[in-house]
Amino acid sequence: MIRKATQADALTLAELAIKMWSNHTVAELQSEFADLVCQDGSVCFIKCAGGQAVGFAQCQLRKDYVEGTDTSPVGYLEGIFVEKEYRHKGYARELLLSCEAWAKEKHCTEFASDCQIENEVSLKFHLSMGFEEANRLICFRKDIGGD
Repeated sequence: MIRKATQADALTLAELAIKMWSNHTVAELQSEFADLVCQDGSVCFIKCAGGQAVGFAQCQLRKDYVEGTDTSPVGYLEGIFVEKEYRHKGYARELLLSCEAWAKEKHCTEFASDCQIENEVSLKFHLSMGFEEANRLICFRKDIGGD
């Protein structure tokens, strides 16, 4: 079963998301999800199996330029995660299809995503789901800090 997340699901979403975005805390993620699920331009879906949450997907509408797209807004997959023992059962595909359907309801004609350049698992997933690579990007930064 896949269902749209509500504010009551913020902790569940955070506990799943921390396994993917470990540079945050559960409390930070819980707060972000509590706000996010109330916004018209974003949605989270939860995949349940055996009565427990085993995966989630987060998508949003992006109105700024999205690499490789020609329209606005664009549905954008911000994150997708399925617990390891539940992978290879089609759950991520189901979550993605829910996100795409939501984006279509929001009048999007394009859907996009990204992954870290070294994340081969995510790259393979995206390509297997019908995404085409639009660009590769390496971002730079340097300190120019104070005295």
